[in-house]
Amino acid sequence: MLSSLIQKLMPRYNDVVGINERNRKLIYPNNERKHYKFADDKLYTKQILEKNNLNCPKTYAAIGRVGDIQKIWEQKPEIDNLVIKPASGMGGNGIMLIRKRNGRWHLGEKPITEAMIFTHIANIIFGMYSGGNDDRVILEELIVPDPALSVFYKDGIPDIRIITLSDKPVMGMLRLPTSESEGKANLHQGGVGVGIDLDTGTLTYAYDGINYIDTHPDSNIKITGKVIPRWDEIMDLTNKVSSAFPLNYLGIDIVLDKTKGPLVLEINVRPGLSIQMANKIGLRSRVGSLNGQI
Repeated sequence: MLSSLIQKLMPRYNDVVGINERNRKLIYPNNERKHYKFADDKLYTKQILEKNNLNCPKTYAAIGRVGDIQKIWEQKPEIDNLVIKPASGMGGNGIMLIRKRNGRWHLGEKPITEAMIFTHIANIIFGMYSGGNDDRVILEELIVPDPALSVFYKDGIPDIRIITLSDKPVMGMLRLPTSESEGKANLHQGGVGVGIDLDTGTLTYAYDGINYIDTHPDSNIKITGKVIPRWDEIMDLTNKVSSAFPLNYLGIDIVLDKTKGPLVLEINVRPGLSIQMANKIGLRSRVGSLNGQI
């Protein structure tokens, strides 16, 4: 993986940061282990966001016991769009985006029964998506993406990942869902990573995991050259979030809601390295300009 990444980034391969170097020189020196829980557990994340009045999707309920699934499910508000996700999941695993059409829940275009939903919730609680450890389930508001971003693919939630170091933005990318990723924006599940010019919010390069592309693989709508709306608000929220958490190196995931504007989806203490591919530049040069060589 790293060798192919280096080849694609030639001749600037010396700037590429690999997993071991990221861990040793970015994560471990900048993030105390005792603070990992604020990123790894999404309910802890929500507590800090809400305490600091930082906008995030509304939480309808949390479920920690299988015996409570049906009772809590029936107590939730009458809603037509919902996110079901593990509190301690990683990489988008276990996240389910469902919508109600004509009185029936749908996962993408496929109908899904409540029994299937309850089974998925139980699997999250049993630890299927958290390394075998018991987990909790979050029932959360499914946002309505800003049309400027949903135009690329209507059946998913695009998000913006920004890596910060010592409260300063280092690198950013837009993550676009696809039919292959089943509406999720995670790159390793088939999403598209798009580099962002942090000064202007302009989309620079788009990477589908294999090749650089100019248009979305499903809609064929041109990606590169577009500008993310409300960019100043997104960067302002990024700065406030990085200041609110006791983590000096983190990835901040932000969604742009049609009416509510930028909302914090979650934070990540181990942000992935594919953001380097999306920007055609390694992290080393960006970090070096902030605090010296790594």
